[in-house]
Amino acid sequence: MDTLQQTIIEVIATEGRIPIETIHPDSRLSDLKIDSLDVVQIIFELEDRFDISLPDRDPAVDTESVAGLVAAVKRLIAERADAKPASDQPQQV
Repeated sequence: MDTLQQTIIEVIATEGRIPIETIHPDSRLSDLKIDSLDVVQIIFELEDRFDISLPDRDPAVDTESVAGLVAAVKRLIAERADAKPASDQPQQV
């Protein structure tokens, strides 16, 4: 399990108020008995923690499973890194 996945699982456990050992990469949030308000709080926390914005109601983004959240966060972090302006990038000497 990578660090990003572990961090996301920790956020789910904290915000969903469930034991971390009950969460697995293939878990669905509904199967973990996490209600919709807690799902929203999980998404807000992930957005704040990783400085990303998860798309609302995008069928291409799975926010209902641990694996889907991990994949979405990884993709958004990579897109943000690729979109950095040249002035933010270290200069070649």
